[in-house]
Amino acid sequence: VSGGLLLAREFGVPFVPPPAQALTGWTLVGAALLGLGALVNGACVFGTVARLGSGEWAYAATPMGFFLGCVSINAILVPSPVRLRPEWSNYLLTAPSWFAWLFALFAVARIVTSVRSPGGDTLVEALGSRVWSPHAATVVIGISYLAMMLLAGAWAYSDVLAELARGMADGVSIRMLLAVALFFGAVLSGWLSGQWRHGTPTLITVGRAFSGGMLMAWGSLLTPGSNDGIVLIGMPLLLPHAWIAFATMCVVIAIGLRFVQWRKTVS
Repeated sequence: VSGGLLLAREFGVPFVPPPAQALTGWTLVGAALLGLGALVNGACVFGTVARLGSGEWAYAATPMGFFLGCVSINAILVPSPVRLRPEWSNYLLTAPSWFAWLFALFAVARIVTSVRSPGGDTLVEALGSRVWSPHAATVVIGISYLAMMLLAGAWAYSDVLAELARGMADGVSIRMLLAVALFFGAVLSGWLSGQWRHGTPTLITVGRAFSGGMLMAWGSLLTPGSNDGIVLIGMPLLLPHAWIAFATMCVVIAIGLRFVQWRKTVS
């Protein structure tokens, strides 16, 4: 994403980078809620799509919880984020041109190496397998997300739901179609990879998905930025609040998992 944005800048492709936010206490609170929500839900914003694509229909409650979470916190209080001045935040986008061309050379070298390597876990082999490796999958996610951001702007379903909750969504019809296409692709992927299993929702699984979605919504508005906004936009653009938020989110998830394991051991 970073390299692609630099190349887009060099070729004059227009895009609107998100404003950098100052690091405040609300950033840490929001990131902690994002981590807690992902733990309760059993998946983050990304993972929810994958779980739905695998036939776990209880995760359809996650977007509903996310939307109602946005509505509820907007009705109570959303602290106005403090934005940094552009000259203090656009580190990547003010980088010299040779950074972009250095990345282009690196990308070409990686492609050539993957194609010509006689063995090992090359990117081409990983993409050709029935179930992609995490490396191959995240490469495709990054490239796809970059292309969609340049073509359609903020298109992720979490962004659309947050804007709908505020009554401010622009081009909502097209962006909802993109969200439908995203979920359709996840279902098709689950079926082609042989991982699709029909999972009958229960009251507990639906409740966890719904409450996890609400927690992630609160966190995304307080941070600000949901999982995709932090990982695929904020971190590639070297925005400090995104890196701190991601680290906080990971720490909360790690502590939560340790706690769950301890409870199982005790019981």
